[in-house]
Amino acid sequence: MTKGVQGVLGSFEHIDAATEAIHQLKDQGYQDYTVYSAAPNHEIEAAIDHPVSWVRLFTLIGGLAGATAGFAMTIWMSRDWPLLVGGKPIAAIPPYVVIAFELTILLGSLSTVAGMILLALKHTRRGQPFHPRFSDDRIGIFVPCASEAVEGVTGLLTTAGSVEVSHDVA
Repeated sequence: MTKGVQGVLGSFEHIDAATEAIHQLKDQGYQDYTVYSAAPNHEIEAAIDHPVSWVRLFTLIGGLAGATAGFAMTIWMSRDWPLLVGGKPIAAIPPYVVIAFELTILLGSLSTVAGMILLALKHTRRGQPFHPRFSDDRIGIFVPCASEAVEGVTGLLTTAGSVEVSHDVA
């Protein structure tokens, strides 16, 4: 059984109140918080202002490795077993573009999946409280904090418009 994370869980009915709470949390210096929402919302995403995901780097590296492997493999095989084809070069690039393209797509997609899994395991939310209403009609904000800061965070979420605030240990 995993050890729970201690913190404050606020429940919001309106997006404006949730974005206001996020801005106030940022102003107070809280950077580690989790926002639960039933559907993506551009106002919440703008308030959170997450950095760009590293998954695109995994995709780029996988795609470049696939293209390199496709051309290297076909050229190496052509030079290893040369067929004389009437004055044409033995390692002609145009026919190998198809194989390089296919390996670019294959390795790019596989590395994307691997990157998503690795980054998801790195940023796990296991042990944090969650309420099923956050999948329906409410927006939840969980702020992990020490017991000394619970009162301040509770007051901050309440003044921002939270309908329900609870001190949770998952």
